[in-house]
Amino acid sequence: MAVHKVIELMAESSKGWEEAAQAAVTEASKTVKGIKSVWLKDMSAEVDDDGNIQKYRVNCKMTFEIK
Repeated sequence: MAVHKVIELMAESSKGWEEAAQAAVTEASKTVKGIKSVWLKDMSAEVDDDGNIQKYRVNCKMTFEIK
């Protein structure tokens, strides 16, 4: 039987939500091994005065196996 742990992370990108999610996985994988999945729980964006999106933000849950 495998045991899994879930952690919650936040990340941002100036290019899009997919890149923000990848940034979360990339940063977490520096210290967490065996990442199995990432669930994008919430997505938001920061908008400038001209109505342009400046930053894409994700709040995600990441699952990894405990060995």
